[in-house]
Amino acid sequence: MLSPRHGSSGSGDGVIQYHWGYFTRELPCTSDAGNCAYLDAVYGGHDLSMIYSAILWAVIGGVLLFCAVVNYFPVSRRVTGAGTKEVEQPNERQGTVYRVWRSIVAVSNRYLLSESLTPVFGHTTRLNILVLVILIGYLTIFTFVGITYKTWYSPIEGTNLKMTRAGLGPWADRIGVMAYALTPLSLLLSSRESLLSLITGIPYHHFNFLHRWLGWIIYIQSALHTIGWTIFEGHLYQPQPQKWNEFISQQYIISGIVAMICITFLVLHSTQWCIRLTGYEFFRKSHYVIAMVYVGTCWGHWDKLRCWMIASLIVWMLDRTVRLVRAFIVHCAGSAGSNYSLCGSVLVPKAKMTSFPNGQDGDVVRLDFQHDYPTWNIGQHFYLCFPELSVWQSHPMTPSSVPVSNPQGQGQSHSYIIRAKKGLTKDLAGIARETQTESGSSLDRARTTEVLLSGPYGQSIVDADLIQTDDINLFCVAGGTGITFILPVLMSLATSNKYCCRKGLTEFVWVIRRKADMKWISTELDTLRETAEIFPSLRIRIFVTREELSAESDGTSSGPTDSNPIDKGFSDKTVESSCCGQPSPNEDDQPFMVQHIKDSDTAHPNIAPILGNFVSRTVAGPTRVMASGPPGMISDLRKAVALSNDPGRVLKGDERCDVQLVHDDRVEW
Repeated sequence: MLSPRHGSSGSGDGVIQYHWGYFTRELPCTSDAGNCAYLDAVYGGHDLSMIYSAILWAVIGGVLLFCAVVNYFPVSRRVTGAGTKEVEQPNERQGTVYRVWRSIVAVSNRYLLSESLTPVFGHTTRLNILVLVILIGYLTIFTFVGITYKTWYSPIEGTNLKMTRAGLGPWADRIGVMAYALTPLSLLLSSRESLLSLITGIPYHHFNFLHRWLGWIIYIQSALHTIGWTIFEGHLYQPQPQKWNEFISQQYIISGIVAMICITFLVLHSTQWCIRLTGYEFFRKSHYVIAMVYVGTCWGHWDKLRCWMIASLIVWMLDRTVRLVRAFIVHCAGSAGSNYSLCGSVLVPKAKMTSFPNGQDGDVVRLDFQHDYPTWNIGQHFYLCFPELSVWQSHPMTPSSVPVSNPQGQGQSHSYIIRAKKGLTKDLAGIARETQTESGSSLDRARTTEVLLSGPYGQSIVDADLIQTDDINLFCVAGGTGITFILPVLMSLATSNKYCCRKGLTEFVWVIRRKADMKWISTELDTLRETAEIFPSLRIRIFVTREELSAESDGTSSGPTDSNPIDKGFSDKTVESSCCGQPSPNEDDQPFMVQHIKDSDTAHPNIAPILGNFVSRTVAGPTRVMASGPPGMISDLRKAVALSNDPGRVLKGDERCDVQLVHDDRVEW
């Protein structure tokens, strides 16, 4: 079968030449010299397009293989084999390969962890931007390489017109092939049940930046492909309008037009202003549907490259199928009890709701319930659906409780802290507030609501090294309800029987709007405070950003008072002082501090000097920074962590200059 674009090129008695992803061609070419030369350029350019797209995926595969090796076979920190007994100098206990590897990571953190061009790219690291630039560079170079830039003319029999052909045709085909080849990658980057996360160990939501920009790249490629062939069929090919009418009425062209409409909707509807206009849930549901219509119409437009569309469909179907299966398994395990609703064979846990009303900043709701399955890892999150409000919406929430490997009794304890903004979370806070009564200083927790879980998702942030290695330093930063990401880490360490043997320092910085926000985790905070009073290696600092000190405190030390129920049970070492987040001269002596940022409405404390002070107090071992909070705080923390890395000293074995950042950038708090 010969392409209707190019007309006949042989007599029908020649040799058929097959080309992957394109029409077969008959050789030798028996039409006019101009047409034959043009066909040589077209088929040669297309073959190169397939090679370049294969190279692109080979490079992607190589990068994923490297990431898999690093993820599943990490470099050992200590030397193994004979002669590795403990010695006094820490760098003598490190292997050479480990020091080289950590110095490479330190270089990456030093120069690629910070943010750049925020107005254009938003809050993302230079590493993400570098990957995007490399991808754009590859696509730009190989979109133009191997194209024959020439114009050919062929006479049209029976007229004085000439058929004009140019290198624009092969170029338009090339950019279309590249767009097809990138479609499965776009689906991989957007998948919640992410194969990329399984391979690399990177949580799926960290790929959102590349997914969004890759969508724009595919859109631009598709638009240029469409413009190129519109010029050909509507102007260069003759006679007109006969050629255009024949072209536009073909089924594969109609499919291409629909595909172009779909991808235009996808990219425009993904902008922030459009999402705010239509609502996130409509965006998410319509994105799923239109994306699959786009894939189907791309298949109909050029079925000879259906391999890329089949791969895209497989990725999408795996994501949806695994997601449904996992949600079903979560609610079919265990046995029904008083804390469950039984719907057929599906067990739906009932969560107790505690409301913390706040008209200025929005209510906060705490959910507590038990569920037998599944066990999750610290740092992972679930998608929570509340059938009483809507079965079509679910929100990502991180448990603030510590998972137990072998739960006894009623099963795993789940606790979630949710700030009500608008939509479903606002409705949830409304029903929690309606039925909750206040009696003195105690709150009744009689209100329950059914919860459907899907997950867990994400990766563990607590590995064996953090628990078993005694000289790893831990610096935790949380903003508001971002405490749910940090609290399980601290609680697992504080309740561990090995904490007393730890040599590394631990510091917890929590930024809240009102002092009353401490009620969210009052029980857990008491446990951490008691641990800090026993072990000087743990220090807790709480910053209040939208509430100044009372006139009575006057910025001086104060013990607990009966007039403020929040202070009950706190140590006399609790200090309140007006500050801007700078280290105080006497703060090293205080295990637990509450500090107010004066005259601040939205500011958060300057994290850089706090982290610098912490690193300067470490004696040995690397530092892990774990954080969850607003984009501005994470941005400042990235800069601080980047400046704390010194690759040269890490190479020499000084692990105090090896500072790593683990953060949760989902906006859930």
